[in-house]
Amino acid sequence: MKDKFAPIKTIHFALCTGAALVYFLLGEVYKLDFLDLPEIDTTTLIYLIVPFSALFASNFMYKNILRKVDPKLPMESRIGTYQTAVIVRLAILEGAAFAILFLKKELLVIGLFLIIYMAFLRPSEDAMKRDFHLMGK
Repeated sequence: MKDKFAPIKTIHFALCTGAALVYFLLGEVYKLDFLDLPEIDTTTLIYLIVPFSALFASNFMYKNILRKVDPKLPMESRIGTYQTAVIVRLAILEGAAFAILFLKKELLVIGLFLIIYMAFLRPSEDAMKRDFHLMGK
């Protein structure tokens, strides 16, 4: 069953690496200017809604997709649904990271945290079993 996780692991690696590379090149992370946090005003607060809503939406969509699986199916048959849920979750987080990069470059550190969070969401057989178990299936 481990070989069935190769495509989703490759997709996860590509999304995380691609986002990190874009941040490095376009966000000029190598200059370390992003460590100087901007002054917080009302427009900054509006842009902070983007990553926090992405965290909420990605987890919400992930759990909703996993809940739709028939609990009587064996784990091998649930891999397709798990892969879909992981891709949707990562796409939402990556979209929020890019939105921060292009809309409010001063909040680059928030986008970096989203990319790091994406890296920690590495798909695996154990994670799949745990998440389906938490859903009560």
